[in-house]
Amino acid sequence: MKLKRIIAVLMAFLLVMPSFLVSAEKNDSSSEGNQDLGEGSYSEKHEVVYAKLNATGDQEEMYVVNNFNIKEPGEIVDYGPYTSVQNLTDLTKIKQDNSRIKLTAKEEEFYYQGDLEGQSLPWDINVSYMLNGEALSPEELLGKDGKLKVQIETAQNKEVNPLFYNNYLLQITLQLDSKIYENIKASNGTVANAGKDRRVTFTVMPEKQGSFTLTSDVTDFEMESIEFAAVPSSMSIDKPDVGGMKKDMNSLSDATSEINQGVGELQNGIAELNNGVASLYNGSAQYKNGINELSGGSSKLVDGSASIQASLQQMSESLNKSSSDMNLSDFKKMEEGLRQLAGGLKETEKGLTNLKDQYGKAQNALSQSIDSIPTSDITEKDIQALYKSGADQKVVDQLVETYKAAQKTKKTYENVKEAHNAVGPALEKSAGSLNEMSASLSTMADNLGNNLENMNVDESMEELKKGLQALSSNYNDFHAGLKDYTNGVNELSGSYQDIHGGIAELTNGTQELENGASELHNGTSELASSTSDLPEQMQKEIDQMVNEYDKSDFDPVSFVSSKNEKVTSVQFVIKTKSIKKVEEEKEEPQKEEEKSFWDRLMALFS
Repeated sequence: MKLKRIIAVLMAFLLVMPSFLVSAEKNDSSSEGNQDLGEGSYSEKHEVVYAKLNATGDQEEMYVVNNFNIKEPGEIVDYGPYTSVQNLTDLTKIKQDNSRIKLTAKEEEFYYQGDLEGQSLPWDINVSYMLNGEALSPEELLGKDGKLKVQIETAQNKEVNPLFYNNYLLQITLQLDSKIYENIKASNGTVANAGKDRRVTFTVMPEKQGSFTLTSDVTDFEMESIEFAAVPSSMSIDKPDVGGMKKDMNSLSDATSEINQGVGELQNGIAELNNGVASLYNGSAQYKNGINELSGGSSKLVDGSASIQASLQQMSESLNKSSSDMNLSDFKKMEEGLRQLAGGLKETEKGLTNLKDQYGKAQNALSQSIDSIPTSDITEKDIQALYKSGADQKVVDQLVETYKAAQKTKKTYENVKEAHNAVGPALEKSAGSLNEMSASLSTMADNLGNNLENMNVDESMEELKKGLQALSSNYNDFHAGLKDYTNGVNELSGSYQDIHGGIAELTNGTQELENGASELHNGTSELASSTSDLPEQMQKEIDQMVNEYDKSDFDPVSFVSSKNEKVTSVQFVIKTKSIKKVEEEKEEPQKEEEKSFWDRLMALFS
């Protein structure tokens, strides 16, 4: 019975054997090249460059996965300096003649891999590690605890086509186990949760070098691979609507121009103020000199007046004697005394008249100088606006201080102006009184001289006595007033020294102020000039920034060969070697040997 079953199965196998052979022959024919397919074509080619780095960023391995969108099945040609190639789509063999690659594509998508040696990435990548402030190699870090610092640097590899460095966005990603890493900080990066892990991401813009630091507290250190993904920065950047901003910038530009104009007017006003204060100083100097001369001559004036007063007193006392005790020579002496007294009064009157003239000139110069100080009413609001204009605060402080000092000087002078104006008339009145007294004495001397021989001594003496007594009495009042006046002059001379010193300081201050205002105006002029086309400058900067980062017009080229055509995209996937402990290999259970077809067939009958 068993034998019959074996014979039946063998007969069935022999019946189907030809179909197996035909199928196997067909497959063998397919693997030899598909001679019945002609020249093919493709619409797009994509390249993905894979690179493996060690843990510090040194390149170890590189290969490229090429993908074609097949338009017409058949033979197509690609180029690349590959050390070896591998078909990733079917079992069709790929022919390689140096850098020329010939392949047969049947499907809509065709993939093959090419291995590269000696080819470098467009970026130089460096990764360094420190633990507790000490630089360690990745192997030395394994299993350690402490404060970790990872430094990642990227720069252009100038030996590679700069097209990729200038147009590609480089994204760096670290996957950190939250059981190992705590207190993660990444300057210029983002930290996000990814399940139980933390994902740290850094981005390097096209044409830029990258420098990133990650710090963390680690326990039993291990690290997954650091991934670098590079893709074209092909997103289009829309230019922002800056209409409202440009309007604001125009307002700012206009305001800056108005500030400059206002500062220019301020500078002119300060220049006038400085000129006025200079005139004030000159007038004050003349006034000071005049008042000093007057003060210096006051003592002589008082002494001379005292002598005149004593002479009048003496003459009056002499006249009180009996006329019999007087002879002609005494009258001669009296005549001479009267003439000397009249001359002294005349000289005093001339001194007062000269003093009055000098004082008038000084007073006029002082008044003109004070009047030349501008009466501009600068409000506190104007001052605060000047502070907010961005001008040098030190210069503005000097401007405000000098402005207030000038206005105070002007106001003070207005308060004492009436007293100053009264000095001139007082001097003129005093000089007039002296002139009258001098004329009276001269008349008396003339009368006395003309009538000495024919005069009645008793009558003349009586008249002379009365005249001298009246003159002496009036002169006493005059002398007392003269002393009061000279005392006032001396006090004025002493106090005016301080006033003149203040005016001198004011002069220096206004000169510095004018210099500061000139510098301020130069600054605001430069500011106004630089902001006059501020809206256009802003638009230009925006356009430049947009053009710098807008790579939407980038046309990709092959990374491996310039002969490759229809390249639609080139991407880079780069990974460092992970830093992990080596796990002990476990013995795997022995697998039963797979039974062949004949073994399984015979088992049916065992």
